[in-house]
Amino acid sequence: MPLPPDGLSPALPLLRPARPDDAIALTELYASAFEVPWTALAMLATLMADTTLGVVAEVEGRPVGFVLAQCAADEGQVLTLAVHPAHRAVGVGGVLVRTLLQTARAQGVHRMTLEVAVDNAPALALYRRLGFAPVGMRRGYYPAPDGGARDALVMAASTLADE
Repeated sequence: MPLPPDGLSPALPLLRPARPDDAIALTELYASAFEVPWTALAMLATLMADTTLGVVAEVEGRPVGFVLAQCAADEGQVLTLAVHPAHRAVGVGGVLVRTLLQTARAQGVHRMTLEVAVDNAPALALYRRLGFAPVGMRRGYYPAPDGGARDALVMAASTLADE
């Protein structure tokens, strides 16, 4: 984590389940992390769905990262992982995804999939470290701010793997 102004070691994030009343804060956090944001209504609808599994990382009562997935039967799909730019590259994303996988496994999910932009090297490295492997490609999956589109690599991991 970035050092606080006083130079002391940073606070570790508190992890908790995502809730519908997080919709506004998570929408704002998402907008700080991605070029094409979700709407607050889309975030709320996702958080309210019975099939949604989400984990929020907080520092000093404020969300600094979150991960959301949809789970049905024994499969799940990561919808998004967002970490505030000031809290990247310090393990927040990894902790969020590991916690999501453990929680999903406890709920009977055996396989988790996700899409990641082919040009998002930090995310690709994170997902590979966490046991995700490429299983396909989605051409033109992600809208780009310039009106174009970026390809997504489809990755999958077993939630049954030993941690």
